[in-house]
Amino acid sequence: MWKAALTELTATASLMFTLTTSIIACLDSHEIDPKLLVPFAVFTIAFLFLIVTVPLTGGHMSPVFTFIAALKGVVTLTRALIYVLAQCIGSIIGFFILKCVMDPKLAYTYSLGGCAISGQGVINSSSGGIKPLDALLVEFTCTFVVLFVGVTLAFDKKRSRDLGLPMVCLVVAGAMALAVFVSITVTGRAGYAGVGLNPARCLGPALLHGGLLWEGHWVFWLGPFLACVVYYAVSINLPREGLVWVDGEYDVLKLALGSCGNVHNTSVSKDHQLEEPSAGFQV
Repeated sequence: MWKAALTELTATASLMFTLTTSIIACLDSHEIDPKLLVPFAVFTIAFLFLIVTVPLTGGHMSPVFTFIAALKGVVTLTRALIYVLAQCIGSIIGFFILKCVMDPKLAYTYSLGGCAISGQGVINSSSGGIKPLDALLVEFTCTFVVLFVGVTLAFDKKRSRDLGLPMVCLVVAGAMALAVFVSITVTGRAGYAGVGLNPARCLGPALLHGGLLWEGHWVFWLGPFLACVVYYAVSINLPREGLVWVDGEYDVLKLALGSCGNVHNTSVSKDHQLEEPSAGFQV
């Protein structure tokens, strides 16, 4: 367990460093709309880290995945608590290294790549952002999408085995990139850094950079955990077996033709019954 926790710590620290530097590089580029580059960076980096860490620890690197794994009984509560602690420490280490090597001007402009809902956020603006309740709704919805699309497949042993590890990691990384894309495009408000999806990622910059990152910080914890609870309630009611398809059973055309055939046969049989008495009477 401790080796797995150390792996989670190392992987989370490395993920925070590489992911944040890549996102800031995208936002600081001179592209027409640099925000559209961010989902591609998230997808690529998440896929690489998942395919490496899933066989080692399950590839959590986020309290969200650890919490839902504990709810589903995939990991014990003790392992979950140790994983979350390791992830938080790993986030702090990763952002500490980033803060040491990062240009102070960039660190200030992008709030060290932290999770912000208003104020300075990812761009240097004295106003803007979104309301905490709006941010909570976005955080909840995007996290639920990631869980429904990615975790539903990842926790299905049969389908995971049939598809293979690369495809499962591809789906989970794609779900994360989709959530990031939605959050940074649908709101389109200055000062909002987009969906967090990882409370540990939001904790590191808040501790090291502080300031406006503490404003609404609770959103990035409450939203994902509410999504986990709701997803768990949904997941236990999902069909345990796949759809059993019977060829032609629900074919609309065949049903229609079958109904017409039944009506025709019924009318013929009634006519036949009416003719029989008259024939007997003639005899």
